[in-house]
Amino acid sequence: MTRYILRRLISVIPTLIGVTFVIFMFQRLIPGDPAVAMLGEHAAEENVRRIREQLGLNRPLFLDTEALKEGDFRGFIDSQYIRYLGRLIQGDLGNSIHRRIPVATTLAQRFPATVELALLSMTLAVLIGVPIGIASAARRNSILDSASMVGALVGVSMPIFWLGIMEIMLFAVILKWLPSAGRLDTTIQLQSITNLVIIDSILTRNQPALIDALKHIAMPAIALATIPTSIIARMTRSSMLDVLQEDYIRTAHAKGLSEQIVLMRHALKNAFLPVITIIGLQTGTLMAGAVLTETIFAWPGIGKWIYDAILGRDYPIVQGGTLLIAVVFVMFNLLVDISYGILDPRIHYD
Repeated sequence: MTRYILRRLISVIPTLIGVTFVIFMFQRLIPGDPAVAMLGEHAAEENVRRIREQLGLNRPLFLDTEALKEGDFRGFIDSQYIRYLGRLIQGDLGNSIHRRIPVATTLAQRFPATVELALLSMTLAVLIGVPIGIASAARRNSILDSASMVGALVGVSMPIFWLGIMEIMLFAVILKWLPSAGRLDTTIQLQSITNLVIIDSILTRNQPALIDALKHIAMPAIALATIPTSIIARMTRSSMLDVLQEDYIRTAHAKGLSEQIVLMRHALKNAFLPVITIIGLQTGTLMAGAVLTETIFAWPGIGKWIYDAILGRDYPIVQGGTLLIAVVFVMFNLLVDISYGILDPRIHYD
């Protein structure tokens, strides 16, 4: 297992380098000049040239062929992509073109908000979706099964932006039970330890902050959990139905074991591998930042931040944020692979 994990970690390196290359290329293919976007369309040519020189945009993307012909290898080292990789190895994600602040600093401020929202949403999805899938499989073709699957279909098909707006209209505008935006009320004082508001309020025993944080995160978490809940419920039902037809399940029933023990101890453990895969992929997706959800509820995460950076041609933000998303996906896939060996001892990593 240890050797397999090391091999997977090593294989991450070319994957991430490939991600940096693809993002670097696609950004340069987008029409528009970041220097012009920064200064405005009516900026003087001299100012645009000066900004391009400061940002290194006047250097070649990969190779300066003229310099290489003359035997000057700085034509390779001074390219935009190699300079970007060099800064990346040193842990420098660059500075925002528009705000002139380090990208890593903003990521450290915004990513915890996305993590908090994604983890709570996925927790709700698992706690709701798995039991629904088990109950549907145990009572196949019943009214409960039909209602659950119809509900799952509606959940997958329902637009998040519509659900978010409906939540705001009902719970924030009409009933006035929940706030419609932000992570914490401006009147609440909270000592920041992890930048995770709920965790910090628990660690500091700040009950008013905890209650207010839960009120703020309730609507976006429910909206974001809708699709994962539906997918997990359908996958759990499908996997359970396959397992319930196996001989060892009939043997367990013949031994006189209760229905609950058969479902939870024998069926669910063997049916959970595909569900684990879905949970890992969905968690990685949520960690990447849900742009619509964060925009509707003014949630200060990385999704809306990266979207605005793309529109503003802020290359360092897009590159740093996308690289973080790639790392998150890779790590969750690695965790899913490791969990296979834990859940099913028959799986060996040779």
